[in-house]
Amino acid sequence: MSHHRRRLAVTATVLALASAALGGSPAWASNDVLDERTTIFTDPRSSTMDAARALHGQAKRDALQLAAVPSATWFTDGTPAEVKKEVRQLVGRTATKVPVLVAYNIPFRDCALYSAGGAADVASYKAWIDGFAAGIGDKKAVVVLEPDGLGIIPWYTTLNGELEHCQPPELDPATTDRDVAAERFEMLGYAVDRLQQQPNAAVYLDGTGPYWLAVGDTADRLVKAGVERADGFFLNVSNYELTENDVTYGTWVSKCLAYATQVVPGDFQSCGNQYWSGGPANDWTGQVLTNQGVWSPTAADPALNTAGIESRYDLVLGDVQPTTHFVIDTSRNGQGPWAPPAGTYPDAETWCNPPGRGLGPRPTTDTGDELVDALLWIKIPGESDGQCFRGLGGPEDPERGMVDPAAGQWFPEQARELIELARPALSRPCAHGRPAR
Repeated sequence: MSHHRRRLAVTATVLALASAALGGSPAWASNDVLDERTTIFTDPRSSTMDAARALHGQAKRDALQLAAVPSATWFTDGTPAEVKKEVRQLVGRTATKVPVLVAYNIPFRDCALYSAGGAADVASYKAWIDGFAAGIGDKKAVVVLEPDGLGIIPWYTTLNGELEHCQPPELDPATTDRDVAAERFEMLGYAVDRLQQQPNAAVYLDGTGPYWLAVGDTADRLVKAGVERADGFFLNVSNYELTENDVTYGTWVSKCLAYATQVVPGDFQSCGNQYWSGGPANDWTGQVLTNQGVWSPTAADPALNTAGIESRYDLVLGDVQPTTHFVIDTSRNGQGPWAPPAGTYPDAETWCNPPGRGLGPRPTTDTGDELVDALLWIKIPGESDGQCFRGLGGPEDPERGMVDPAAGQWFPEQARELIELARPALSRPCAHGRPAR
């Protein structure tokens, strides 16, 4: 997955403390699929297990160790009948556990870049979603609906009036009468409604992440896609942002949704965000927050201090409480985001196979935060983000001194890094296949 997206031993206790700092109180999910008792399904036929069969030595051991942790299953193509069959086969072997399914087939996904593909048109996509939903049937499932689906919209203009970078020439509004942004919202809204017809499916929409879209832009797009009819949104898929900052950002998005739908309908642009930290608590003297550290209302570094933003939401919300829940991809954020060497690369592509990253917190629904339904491994750790050139034309990744595997292919060197630098450390499986303590 490719775009210009703008450490941590997190446990339920740490998240509870973070929630308390943000004014929250521990509670549990708003649906019957994810609660504190839910066990996420670990698929013995996962793509990680498939990779392990072709590997040897340490690389094989690494893949097997990663395969022992529950992660999502991605559905990226096929006919409606084929995806129905594949989904049905998966949910049919989950017993009492809950699988995480990623629907990733929207037209012009990833702006036709590293993870290019998707259905041919609106009608094809709706038919594919029909098959996907039918495959779930009455089984329990978490559906992560179209990573990047709201973060990368072709020919889309932000709340600030800026035309985003995804501008495929075949969809140029100057040469076609298609409203591709409207089509994107139509397809996602249809998918939410169709999937919600399944009695035990929990559906989450793309909420991007803490160093990508500003809070108001994310909330605005979520509303246009039908988040009020979904179970919430997801954050940090295929990214590396710190879990604490994901919690903070997701809480702001939820607060923005409450403000711009209940207090001043439609006023998403007034929502406090990570790109200007001003508010009553700091005399409206804000700055851009950095993602190279944990955000907090008590942080000594002004570039990490969120007191202004928090006080801004307190001011505008009054007694109105945020209610939109979210899940977080923690598969690769144990060390947080990469800070590339200054001035080295024309485009450092910090989202693309960054070096020195580690696995993040293990999947759990026992988060201790009233808005966080689950920490999940959505992106498959060990699978490449794509062939990264850092703006230098390739074919090698200059930061790694090698040609990276294509997007979605197994990356043994990165898998090793993720395990070595995991935070918290990854337990080793015993001979009988269960984790050693």
